[in-house]
Amino acid sequence: MRFLQRGAGHTARQDLRESVYEIAYGQGMNGATPPPAGAVNMADVATEAGVSIATVSRALRDVPGVSQATRDRIRKIAQELSYVISPEASGLSRGQTGRVAVVMPRLDAWFYSAMIASMAPVLRAAGLDMLVYQVDGEEQRTRFLRELPARRKADAVILTALPMAQAEVERLDLMGVHVVVAGGGVRDYPHVQVDDLAAGRTAVQHLVDLGHRRIAMIRTSDTDGTTWSSDLLRTQAWRETLADAGLEATDELLVTETYGVDAGARAMTRLLALPEPPTAVFAYSDELAFAAVLHARAHGLRVPEDVSVMGIDGHPLSELFGLTTVDQDVAAQGRAAAGIVVRLVSGEHDVSDLDLETRLVVRGSTGAPPS
Repeated sequence: MRFLQRGAGHTARQDLRESVYEIAYGQGMNGATPPPAGAVNMADVATEAGVSIATVSRALRDVPGVSQATRDRIRKIAQELSYVISPEASGLSRGQTGRVAVVMPRLDAWFYSAMIASMAPVLRAAGLDMLVYQVDGEEQRTRFLRELPARRKADAVILTALPMAQAEVERLDLMGVHVVVAGGGVRDYPHVQVDDLAAGRTAVQHLVDLGHRRIAMIRTSDTDGTTWSSDLLRTQAWRETLADAGLEATDELLVTETYGVDAGARAMTRLLALPEPPTAVFAYSDELAFAAVLHARAHGLRVPEDVSVMGIDGHPLSELFGLTTVDQDVAAQGRAAAGIVVRLVSGEHDVSDLDLETRLVVRGSTGAPPS
């Protein structure tokens, strides 16, 4: 933060107070031009309190790990410096924008649109507007994390199955708003998710129980090198379940394709070209499984007589396709995440994480391996 030069007798706190005065009233106490709006921020509070920015964030969010004395001192300094900058900022500090930012990497996948559709009624009923941000890639995520606090646009942020690098996770403490995670977990922020490891195990075990011994997995990759926790856990489940059954999870049976509507078809092309193709395929998502099934049938294979295919999601089209899946009830996850946000914005602090159950739905795309 840049301050106007003061006399030698000024203390750091006096400098900060006069800068706040400048931002609030449009001129300095001495009539000087004020610094840019938003100049007083969490870093300034941390400097004045002699603590880290993360400690300031935790104190203001009522997250455990900060002593009561430190918490009270930080709140007092924050009130004096940052949260009475202007009527708008003062209202924001009390959670009065009436807006919630929902952040996701893409909008063109069913999972994310289902999340939005389920969150909207809950937020609307509480009088909250929803701002949807598509942040596809590292550059867009970085820009969002940098600009949202400065623009003061929302009282809370819902991160929806958003892959993040470690540096981006650490920057969340600088947001200065409530953060809730839907479809996964990030550090100690409130979350709603399913157990992806258990869901993956359920899927692969179903194929093992049917008698399959050569079981492949297809998945997609993110283009900027970040990791998706659900992808890591479902892949781990595939490996571990096969190992527990005494089966080999060879590299050729794990196929990764770049994201796209035809990713499942591209993956299936590679699997069917193997000298010994798999008799069953576990797809990371139902949408991948749809494309895999269509590709297999287009090439003369019967599903499930020649190859079994299953996914994870509970996509509404899975019933139409006759697809065996592990239903993770995406709508319930979205509603629950929005409900947590409503409670936080309303002033509640004692909110609990929610880990929802999944269920195996057996349909006609899986069966015994060919004899």
